[in-house]
Amino acid sequence: MSESKKKLIRITTVPLSLDKILDGQLAFMNNHYEVIAISSEKEYLIRCAKNEGVRYKHIEMTRKITPLKDFLSLLKLISFLKKEKPFIVHSHTPKAGIIAMLASRIANIPIRLHTVGGLPLMEEKGSKKKLLEMIEKLTYSFSTKIFINSKGLYDYIIDNNYTSKNKLKVVGNGSSNGVDVHYFSPEKISQIEIAQLKLSLGILENDFTFIFVGRIVTDKGINELVEAFDTVCLKYKTIKLVLVGEQESDLDPLNEKTLNLIRNNNKIIETGFQNDIRPYLALSNALVFPSYREGFPNVLMQAGAMGLPVIASNINGCNEIIVDGKNGILIPLKDINSIERALIQLIDDKSFYLNLKSNSRSMIVSRFERSVICEKILDEYKKMENSL
Repeated sequence: MSESKKKLIRITTVPLSLDKILDGQLAFMNNHYEVIAISSEKEYLIRCAKNEGVRYKHIEMTRKITPLKDFLSLLKLISFLKKEKPFIVHSHTPKAGIIAMLASRIANIPIRLHTVGGLPLMEEKGSKKKLLEMIEKLTYSFSTKIFINSKGLYDYIIDNNYTSKNKLKVVGNGSSNGVDVHYFSPEKISQIEIAQLKLSLGILENDFTFIFVGRIVTDKGINELVEAFDTVCLKYKTIKLVLVGEQESDLDPLNEKTLNLIRNNNKIIETGFQNDIRPYLALSNALVFPSYREGFPNVLMQAGAMGLPVIASNINGCNEIIVDGKNGILIPLKDINSIERALIQLIDDKSFYLNLKSNSRSMIVSRFERSVICEKILDEYKKMENSL
């Protein structure tokens, strides 16, 4: 490692975020800085760091509000920062954000960056929302710059006076990392692989297959999606819904009705978490993503790059990737009837469906190619370096 390289620390609460949200970016930045990845879940973190070719430091963090554990995480991070003396600390995810920005301020790190990729507080109410808003404002106050990964989130932060405009920056067209359009390409998955996976999942050749990819939780609109799909099943026999992801029954459980529908409807297929989602996207006809809140959802870009039309909530992030009637359908939030209508429209209106499909990949490639996003983030780092 060249001595001339300044140190860059990238930190997330859990390594899943390093792996899926920042895939490839740490390796790219390692050509320009000495990159150190920090997260919890040591074994997973080690795998991520090895894949990216960077150093790592394991510091356990929780996604819940756990004051004592959070304080211990803070102390460990302060100690590590004082020892390593990085030039830049760049955090993602809310818990890592407050711990990293406070620790970096205490350790006098010159550049303290936090990326806002979504605001869980948007779905909270009462005292919990006030607490989360206070933490968010503190995170911003300890930072030198805040990257916002969607224009909608930028507006929300300004409208709610979380910080001043001069601290905020939306990089490029949005997104934290763009999408690797060479990796997420229909050409990468063979017809034989698709046929074998369909067979293993019980999907027939003439089935119209909808897919959801993400956490199988209330916050992602799964209750509404499952109920809408179950109703549509009464009209159409040759349809399937594939749910790719894990349930989080401790953090954000589905309601009992939804769980029963998933168990009892043989047209709904659960696959659990999949490290490579491309074969599942390749066997599908459309992605459905009725999430309540987002930053800039990677899976919409990934599905689009694989040539899939998308049904998505008309919320920030989603409506910056999906253009209604061009590469997908935007639907109102928490609206079961709208999900039903959108599912039926894609099944019934073949010319409309094919038009969306023909636009899907090109509209992602032209706006969100990963290498362009990485170069723009690097450019922001260098601007901040030169301003010191």
